[in-house]
Amino acid sequence: MNGDELDRLVRAMSHATRRQILRLCANGPVSAGDVAAQIDLALASVSEHLKVLRKNELVDVERGGTRWFYTTNIERINQVITALDNDLPTGASKEKP
Repeated sequence: MNGDELDRLVRAMSHATRRQILRLCANGPVSAGDVAAQIDLALASVSEHLKVLRKNELVDVERGGTRWFYTTNIERINQVITALDNDLPTGASKEKP
């Protein structure tokens, strides 16, 4: 994962509502309406957040009848975590220079 992609993914995940949506979708497929009801947010707002998450492949989507269902893409989340771990310094000394 290159730096620009990592930056884009971190920005997508930095919004508190999007993280809340990712948590809800991690428990199994949920519709946008179900998400909106659970987090008490307008469906239009939830749809915009889901659009960002879909664009960045942070959620998977599948059609079920007349509705779309979303599931968190755990593999993609793990890729972000690994990329951050590789990108950021670890074990840095706490001593001041």
